[in-house]
Amino acid sequence: MRTIILPLCLVIGFQAIAQTPPAKPCTAPQATQFDFWIGEWNLTWNDTLHGINKIEKVLGECTVQENFYDPNTKYTGKSWSVYNSRTAKWHQTWVDDRGSYIVLTGGMEGDKMVLKTGEQQPPNGKQINRMVYHNIKADSFDWSWEASTDGGTTWKPSWQIHYVRKK
Repeated sequence: MRTIILPLCLVIGFQAIAQTPPAKPCTAPQATQFDFWIGEWNLTWNDTLHGINKIEKVLGECTVQENFYDPNTKYTGKSWSVYNSRTAKWHQTWVDDRGSYIVLTGGMEGDKMVLKTGEQQPPNGKQINRMVYHNIKADSFDWSWEASTDGGTTWKPSWQIHYVRKK
């Protein structure tokens, strides 16, 4: 009798699992926190230089892909950002045509999106970098690349970009 009941229970259990619809990926409310960035943007920094950035959702609407281009210097870069519901954090990887590779992690802090690198050891000491998306409105926002040499207590901006949505 046991030899019949155990296989029968396994078959019924596997059928129940197979019939359970899988959870839709990327459905956590936090997975839409980067939606403000989706679109095509004109970029201004130092009041004179301009670039463009096209941001789109790819890979089943789960990944935010950035396509950055500075026509003045021909600088090109891309990033991929994904919300990880297990860690409740955003993870971004940046690469560019100059060999840069940057990994950042973070999320919303109040009304700002903040992503940070781990501690690095550049030639002049330990450093953490972060990018901050702030002053977020429907058709514009500001982005800042900042560095800290005191473990994140204070931050110094090194590159600031103003984004305006293309019409």
